[in-house]
Amino acid sequence: QVQLVESGGGLVQPGGSLRLSCAASGSFSRINAMAWYRQALGKQRELVATRPRGGSANYSDSVKGRFTIFRDNAKNAVYLQMNSLKPEDTAVYYCNAKIAKTYVGPDYDYWGQGTQVTVSS
Repeated sequence: QVQLVESGGGLVQPGGSLRLSCAASGSFSRINAMAWYRQALGKQRELVATRPRGGSANYSDSVKGRFTIFRDNAKNAVYLQMNSLKPEDTAVYYCNAKIAKTYVGPDYDYWGQGTQVTVSS
C-alpha cells in the first residue's frame, strides 16, 4: 500500500513563510513526477507546482517567484517552500505523486491527505 503523508501547514501572517513536506511510503519501484495542488473553499483544485524526476520545476503564475518545489529522491519526499504568502494562498494543499509499482509498470496517481494553509493577520 502506497501512502503520501503531508505535514507543515498552519496559520501564518501575510508576508510570512511556510514549508510543506510530503513523503511516500510503501512498496513501489519508482516515483516519477511529484506536484503540489491546492483547493480553496468553494473553488476547484488547482496545480501549484510540479517537479519531474530529474527535471525542471514548473509553477503556476500565481506563485511564481514566491514558491519553490524541491525533492529529495533518497527520502521519497517532495517539499514546497512558500515565501511572501498572501491571503489568497489560503487553501488546503495536496501533494501528488505519479508512482510506478514495478520497473516496467505504468504510473499511478497518489494523493496526500491535504494540509490546511491559512494566511491571515
